[in-house]
This record gives sequence, C-alpha cells and structure tokens, in this order.
Amino acid sequence: MGEHAREYILAFDTANEVVAIGVGKLRDSEAVASRNVDALKSASVDIVNTHEVAAHRASNTVLLSEVDAALEAAGISKGDIAAIVCGRGPGSFTGVRICMATAKGAASALELPLFGASTLDAVAWNAWADGVRGRVLVAADAMRKEVYPALFDLDESGVRRLTNDTVVKAVAAGEWLEDALASLDCEADAGTMTRQLIILGDALTKYADIFTELGELAPEALWSVSGRGLMLAPRMGDGNPATLLPVYTRLSDAEENERIRLAKTEPKNLHTGVQDEASGAAAALAYRPLDVAHVRDVARLESETMGSDAWAATLVADELPRKDRTWWAAYDGKKLVGYCGGWVVDGQVQILKIATDPTYRRRGIARELIGLVASDARDLGATEMTLEVRLSNEGAQAFYENLGLARIGVRPHYYSDREDAVIMTGPLPVAQHDVAGMTLRVDEVAAGDLAVTMGEGNAFGGDVDGALETLTAPLKDALHTMPSAPESPAFARPLILAIESSCDETAASIIDGNGTILSDVVASQIDFHARFGGVVPEIASRKHIEAICGVCDECLDAASRSLGAPQLHWRDLDAIAVTYAPGLVGALVVGVAFAKGAAWGADKPLIAVNHLEGHLYANRIARSDIKPPMVVSLVSGGHTMLVHVRDWGDYETLGSTIDDAVGEAFDKVAKALGLGYPGGPIISKLAAQGNPKAIDFPRALMHSGDLRFSLSGLKTAVTTYIQKEQQAGREPNMPDIAASFTAAVVDVQVAKAKTALLETGAKEFCLGGGVAANPELRAAYERMCKKIGVRLTMPPLSACGDQAAMIAEVARDRFAQGKFADLSLDVQAHAPLDEPY
Repeated sequence: MGEHAREYILAFDTANEVVAIGVGKLRDSEAVASRNVDALKSASVDIVNTHEVAAHRASNTVLLSEVDAALEAAGISKGDIAAIVCGRGPGSFTGVRICMATAKGAASALELPLFGASTLDAVAWNAWADGVRGRVLVAADAMRKEVYPALFDLDESGVRRLTNDTVVKAVAAGEWLEDALASLDCEADAGTMTRQLIILGDALTKYADIFTELGELAPEALWSVSGRGLMLAPRMGDGNPATLLPVYTRLSDAEENERIRLAKTEPKNLHTGVQDEASGAAAALAYRPLDVAHVRDVARLESETMGSDAWAATLVADELPRKDRTWWAAYDGKKLVGYCGGWVVDGQVQILKIATDPTYRRRGIARELIGLVASDARDLGATEMTLEVRLSNEGAQAFYENLGLARIGVRPHYYSDREDAVIMTGPLPVAQHDVAGMTLRVDEVAAGDLAVTMGEGNAFGGDVDGALETLTAPLKDALHTMPSAPESPAFARPLILAIESSCDETAASIIDGNGTILSDVVASQIDFHARFGGVVPEIASRKHIEAICGVCDECLDAASRSLGAPQLHWRDLDAIAVTYAPGLVGALVVGVAFAKGAAWGADKPLIAVNHLEGHLYANRIARSDIKPPMVVSLVSGGHTMLVHVRDWGDYETLGSTIDDAVGEAFDKVAKALGLGYPGGPIISKLAAQGNPKAIDFPRALMHSGDLRFSLSGLKTAVTTYIQKEQQAGREPNMPDIAASFTAAVVDVQVAKAKTALLETGAKEFCLGGGVAANPELRAAYERMCKKIGVRLTMPPLSACGDQAAMIAEVARDRFAQGKFADLSLDVQAHAPLDEPY
C-alpha cells in the first residue's frame, strides 16, 4: 500500500437522486503523519475537487466510475487517501445502503478509517459555504409522502444543528416546525422566525407548495447534497467500517405493522418462531415485542418488583401503539418472565421500565431485553440511552455501568417513597452477539481435515516459488517457512473471496485454485424473521449492511488459520466474487456494492455469479470429480426446477413451478399448522412421527406430461383439511398431516426427476437448494436413482442452503475463463439460468 503520506479525504453520498463526491486535502500535518483516527475525524480540509451527477436509480452503476473521475480531476490516486467519508442518510434506504456498502468495501480493502456524514448536515453546510445565514430548515424526501426535516442555525462561525433526525408526513411539516420552534423557546416569536426561515432540500422538488407557506425557498442549486457539503459536515463514527450504520428514523413496515397488531385487543395466536411448543423444539427463552395480551403479566411483575411505583395494566397497554415507544418481553414458553420499554425522544431512548422475574435472574435476560430496545431505538434515530435507577440499587448501577452508561446526576426524591434516583446515560448498548446480533457459522462447509486435500511433496505441489510470485511479502515469508506436507495444507492460485447476500444469509468464503474451501462463514438472520413467518426484505437488507464487514473479516481470519499464515488481507486475493442475481433486490445490493468497493480498493477483478448456478456447483463440494451431463433438481424457498446441465455454464431448464416453490409451500403449511418459521425443518421432525399414507393429499401435475410443478393447490388442500377437522371438533393429527404433505411433495418431485433423467439420458442426478436437506426427499431420490442405475450426488447438508462456498466454486471456473464484471455491475431480481452471463 506504500509508505508515502496520505493527505486526502474522499467523501461520497448516494442518499437520493444525486451522486455527490468530494476530495479534500488535510490541513493537519500531524494527522497526516500519525494517521490517528481521532485526528482524522476532526481535521479540517482544503477542498480540492467536488463532483455531482444526477443518477436516478443508477447510483450503483456509476458511483465508482465517478469516484475515479473525481480522483483523476484532483490529481491523486487511491494510495493518497487517508480516510473515507460516506453519507449515512437519512434518504432513500436503497441509496444509503449503496453508498455505505461501497464505502465499507473500499475502506476495508484499503485498510482505511471510514466515517459517516449526515446527508442533511451536508446540505446545510453547502448552503453555509454559499453564504446562506440564519435559521435553515433542510427537508429531504423520505418517499411515502414523508420528509426528513431538520433545523439548523447558520452564522459566520459555521453550522449548528438544532433538531435530531426524524420523519414526518409532508402535509404535517408545518405542525412539526411549530413544535420544533416551540421547543427552542421561540413560542412568542414563532411567526417571525417562520417568515425568516430559509428552506432547502430535495423534498422541495415534490412539496414546494407546502414549504412555500413556511418560509423562503433557497435557490434550487442548493437543494441537493454536494461534495462540498460532505467535506465540511461533521464526521461520525469510530473509524471502524463494521460499526458505521445508516440513519433510518423508523422501523421497517413489518415491525411497525407488528406493533399495531400486538397493541390490538382481539384474540390472537401468540405462537411465534422456532421456539413454539407445537414444533417439538427444546424449550428455550423467546424474545419478542410485548403484546397487549400480556400486559396483565407485566402489571403482576410490576407489583412484585416495583412496589408503589408499579404501573397498572392499562398504563402499559396505552404505551404499546405509540410509534415513539418500543417494548420487548422475554418468555419461557407462554410465561412472561421479563420486559423492557423505552421512549425515543430527541436522539435518546429513555428506559421507562425494565424487570425480570426474580426466579429467572442471572440468565442474561435484562441484558438481552435492553439490547433489543436499544436496537429499535437506533433505527428510530437514537444514539444515546438514559435511565433512572434507585440510589440504593448499587447492583443495578453496576450492571448499567457495565453496559457503558455513566452517572451524570441525581433526581432528588424521584420515587414515590422519596428515594433519590441516579441518572445514567451513555451510548446505545445494542445487543452483542458475534455479528449484528447473529451467531456466525464458521467453516461448516470447508473441509474439517485439510490434510485430505494435500498432494505429494510440498504444500504447493513442487513449485513453491512459482506459487508465491503474486503473494505480498509478509505472506511470502511466512509460507516460505511453513513445513512440508502433511503438516501444511494444499494451496494454489487463484485465491478468490466470494460473497452471498441474496436473501437472509450474509455469507463469505475463500477458495483456492485446487477447489479447496479455505474458509466459509455464514451469519443467518432466521431469528429476526421467525416472528413474521417468513423473510422480510427490508429487515434482511438492514441486517446485511450490519453484518457484511464482520462476516468478511472472519472469512479472511479463518482462511489465514487454514493456511497457517499471518493475517490474510484483501490485497492478497486474486479476485472478489459476488452473487448479483436472482434474489431480493435490497439484499443483493448490499453484497454487490460491498464487493465492488472491495474490488476497487484492492485493485482486484470482480466476478459476478448467478445464485442458482451456485446451487448447481454445490454438488462439487460433495464430489469434486462430478462432470456433466447431468440433471439437477433445484428446490428451495424461491425456486423449484429441473435443470439439464449439458456442461458447466450450459444449462436448460426442463421445468419449473408455476406458482409456489417447494420451500415456500413448506413455510406456508407450517404457518397454517401454527408451527413457526422456517417450516421445512419443523415439518420434517413432525413427519418422522406420522403416517405418510394417512391423508390422500393431491399430487398436482403428477401426470401432466411435462416437467412443470404446482404447489399452491397442495398448500390449499392442507389448509382446508385442517379447517374441516377443527369444524368437526377433532384435533388435527399434526404428525400425520406433516407426513402426508411431505409424501405428496416428494412423490411429484421424484416422478418428474425420473422422467427428466429418462428423457435426457443423463446418468448423473444431483440436488441443490435448501429443501435438498429434507431427509424424506433425499431418501426417495436415493431409491429412485438406485432403481434406474443413475449415480446420485447430493451436497452436504451444510451446503444445501445459501452459503458462499458454492458461489466461490462458480467463481473459480469463471476466473479461469476470464469472465469478469466491471464496476458498473448491478443486481437483478430475476435472471434465467439458461442465459449465459
């Protein structure tokens, strides 16, 4: 990376319809010399170049080329950059994530600090640089007929922000402004202040008529984010790319609707997620938002733990529908054993209540609950937490201090018995697991015993010096001193890191030229989606942006351990691969933007991979010598299809589902049975206890004469059967339903697969996708293949679901073929497997 002075800051933003880029030269020579993160965060800059370009829904394709243009215009290279600044929003969720994921990838690969800048601050600072003075309202477009408003005071000394990030309906902007001015002690002068108000921001392109009534509109040239504003705006964060997160100001639609539903008083099914008793899963504590059905339980615990300061059930119930509140509870089965509630106001979350059943203490319940409240508060724009605790409760004070909160004062006679309250505040103590609240699965796909991949002689098959030609010096030196096989693992160029983020798993894997999986890491979001009965795209995208740095860092670390070498860096790789299609657009865009940023920062080629092709290649993990032609059954939550693999890269889809995919049908049936999510594993456990011939469910298109599938009718038949049993006063036999449903699915899948094999003449049959882990399906395919004399290959269970090792396998072939993507690569929700790319 060179040892010359890094004197420049690079900043960019794509929060709305403009790509804005700024390059500035650091004034602080000490910051340049020391590269101290705190010094870089606060150092002033001389603006060298600013660059803005309209990019309506195209920022992902043009961002990095525009960055290159800005650097070239400034006469500098990537090696001159000391730190990167990216826009955090608020703005278009997709736009903000493109910006932040690209910045995270670039900063990670360049090993530079990454800071955030408020998009609204950047607009205000650009106006200040243009000579605007006075009170300013910046209003950014928030879609859904909403705006992000913020008030600022601009004077000769600079810009002072007066209000925190929030979101309001555009038609209610005047009401919000009136309340904001009143909170600034301007009630008597509010009319005058409103008339003097200067208004700017891209919301004016839609709502100029509304804001004209509130003040003077600034010139249109000042409405959008600019590179100049980004360079001047305050920098946020600790410099770690992994910890920088977007500004959202609201929960996802699914979470908001959940809050509304749980606050209603009509009867509801409270079974939720994989911990549901009906699933047969082991009893475990479950955490989910508090619902009105349990407010009496809260009141009971209140009376036991809070004494005369206890809240009544009605008071708790009144809290639940409020959008500025977040309440979570812990359950042991159906029993409420803890709860925590917070009020988000002025950038803080104030903890209103927190308690744990005395018999359940010292099990981490309070820590988990307060972390969940803090996580919601962060998405609602909070950055700090505050609370009151009894002066005499030294244990609780120690607990909060351990979370990072500090004593800042005392409220005399705060409690009903006139005991003083200690006021504590500090940064949000968001729940800490391995990555973004998700537990990492590491090296489940990679070979457990690397010795089995070794060839004869040394670890490089004889040509040590040739294999080391492209390695960086530290890794060269380390590998020169590594002992010969069998102590050392096999290693061959190229080294490729692959990223997968098409749905609800953030995954990364590193493969070498021999096809050895050196590392694979998966962070699964199942726990975040379980209570909704399926994947919520908005939540998936949010979690990817939180997890992707940690997942890739662990992937590099794990590969280093596999090689027995010092830390592997992005620059030590030969290429970076990523799933670009098909999948959830919001999820894909995080992986693609991050991979492009990393490829740009490390100066490595980029490889685009079709997710479905990855599932085909997953079979090479089980059997490296597998060769086409073959027929592959792809069965997952989003796909059900039979593919004729004439050669690697040459595919023909023989038939696919005309409605639901197999995995989707499993999830929907599980939901109808009240079993929770994900449905496949739960139904498999139940089916093992049931009679597959108990109920004659339909086998749709079984004899259609083609290779199409249909699962919707089967799902409806199961739901109708359950309803009839209940109407007859009988308790449905869930194991028999699960077994009979599974048999209906399996019979059709196997029959169609047999037809495909006979029609194509292929002597190799393979599986792919999450449902390929289903034990009944695997056993049925095994029987069928044995009967007709076809070799069966099935991926290991760890490689059936979404993971990056399969993406790495595809990337290895594409690297050898020279099939690289450029930095304009964009995502696709749909991409036919049959079409070359």
